[in-house]
Amino acid sequence: MADTLVVGRKRRSWAGWKFVGPFMAVFALVFLAPIGYSIYLSLYRNRLVGGNSFVGLDNYTQALQDTQFWSGFGRVTLFLVVQVPIMLILALLVALAIDSGRLFGKAFFRVTIFLPYAVPAVVATLMWGFMYGPQFGLVGNINDALNVTLPDPLSGSLALASIGNIVTWEFVGYNMLIFYSALRVVPASLYESAEIDGAGQFRIITAIKLPAIRGALVIATIFSVIGSFQLFNEPAILRPLAKNVLTTSYTPNMYAYQLSFSGQQYNYAATVAIIMGLITMVIAYVVQLRGTRES
Repeated sequence: MADTLVVGRKRRSWAGWKFVGPFMAVFALVFLAPIGYSIYLSLYRNRLVGGNSFVGLDNYTQALQDTQFWSGFGRVTLFLVVQVPIMLILALLVALAIDSGRLFGKAFFRVTIFLPYAVPAVVATLMWGFMYGPQFGLVGNINDALNVTLPDPLSGSLALASIGNIVTWEFVGYNMLIFYSALRVVPASLYESAEIDGAGQFRIITAIKLPAIRGALVIATIFSVIGSFQLFNEPAILRPLAKNVLTTSYTPNMYAYQLSFSGQQYNYAATVAIIMGLITMVIAYVVQLRGTRES
């Protein structure tokens, strides 16, 4: 009898692996294997004499002293600190306005705000690039029509803000949908109780709505942090319009791309990518801890 129970337990344990096995295989192939290979590359260096040789942590030491890498990192950090709060606040205000029930045509308004997210990033950046162009775009046309000289949106002092404007335009609707979906599941009884107690709209927002969507706020913030450190498409596409400003090391991702595909420095590019991945993971984890901590 005991032997039969042991055999039955073994069969049941293997039954579970049959369900998770396909996922684990795909996960290992598309996630773990590339990370492992990147770590392997980062420990080697391709020399003119001797070929690909093991160098240990020398690539990491070089990256930590690389001024180009840290310059790009500082730029995306500034982008994160300024652009992400602005984008999330705008998305939250729009979500609260739509959820209030006092907005006329809220379905059309919701789709309109979300629509820019459906535009591919390449197309959106090209569109804004044509508007930013001081010679042929909207800025140039305004200068010619009014005989004025507007500041160049892609100059050294404004380029990061101009990129932030594009990213905000693209992702306000996406974050709005996250917040609005969270607001829709808040029980209506809470609002009714608050109104009976004489709470105004501002009090309802601060005491009921914002605490109720705290999880959605954390998720949107984490996604935005990751997206900021992955900044690549917008500056890379705008680069032909301002090559002296949007250099190949303007962001860490652009730097890694240039090292790999233009400089043939695959080992060092892998090192830069791993360092950025670790930094992003740590910051996202800190945001999650602070966001989910009990008040």
